[in-house]
Amino acid sequence: MDTKYIIGIIVAIIVIVGAYLVLAGGGGGQEKITIVGSTSVQPVAEKLATEYMKKNSSVKITVQGGGSAVGLKSVQDGTASIGTSSKSLKANESQGLTKWEIGKDGIAIIVNKNNAINGLTIDQIKGILSGDITNWKEVGGADAKINVVVREEGSGTRDAVQEVVLGKTANGTKVAFVKEAIVQSSTEAVQQAVVQDPNAIGFISFAAVKDSKALQINNVAPTEATILDGTYKIQRPFIFLIKGDPNGAVKAFIDWVNGPEGQAIIKSEKVVPTGKVTSTS
Repeated sequence: MDTKYIIGIIVAIIVIVGAYLVLAGGGGGQEKITIVGSTSVQPVAEKLATEYMKKNSSVKITVQGGGSAVGLKSVQDGTASIGTSSKSLKANESQGLTKWEIGKDGIAIIVNKNNAINGLTIDQIKGILSGDITNWKEVGGADAKINVVVREEGSGTRDAVQEVVLGKTANGTKVAFVKEAIVQSSTEAVQQAVVQDPNAIGFISFAAVKDSKALQINNVAPTEATILDGTYKIQRPFIFLIKGDPNGAVKAFIDWVNGPEGQAIIKSEKVVPTGKVTSTS
């Protein structure tokens, strides 16, 4: 075979392989960051990732949901660079992790926009979610059965509502959600279930409210101001989790998020920035 022909084939192969590596991110020196966890934190994490990549083309950030429990497990076992959680973690859960509270989020109690109810007390919400109150007329609404929509086990939103609203019985056991509750696996799924059902009630991140109606709680509406000053009582932290101390591309991303651009994005997503860092070992 002609030597020039063989050399031509080799050059062509090198060019093709090189092009493939560049397109796949392997030849351009791209550093990859994977963020996994809370579906409530997911929208703000996606916005942060998108804006950061516009300014840093050498970094590829992917964001996935799955729930707070998934985020915690993923960062612990090393399958995620950053885990996200929308619930406070116990000391034994966060062993060896750096926790960074990017902000505080109110949990909105939502109903269909056609529901005449505009506000409830925490005790009324507890009664509805636990099944003690089953008809809207019992809280001043229409004569209709209340359909409760909740998140799945492991959801940070569910855990926060469990802690802040339902609480525990006199003997120390958790007050259970009503058995007939419709279980959904994401923030958006809860909202859509409420949007489609005039008699439904659910709970989602205040930052995610768009097509449903957020109720006043004890005469206080969820806003950035009431979440920050604590007068809106149903709230929880948005947390980034990193195994050990952040370094390299992850540290650079975290530093940017903690800077003026990142903080402005967090605020634009209706999350109240706090930027509290706690290292655990």
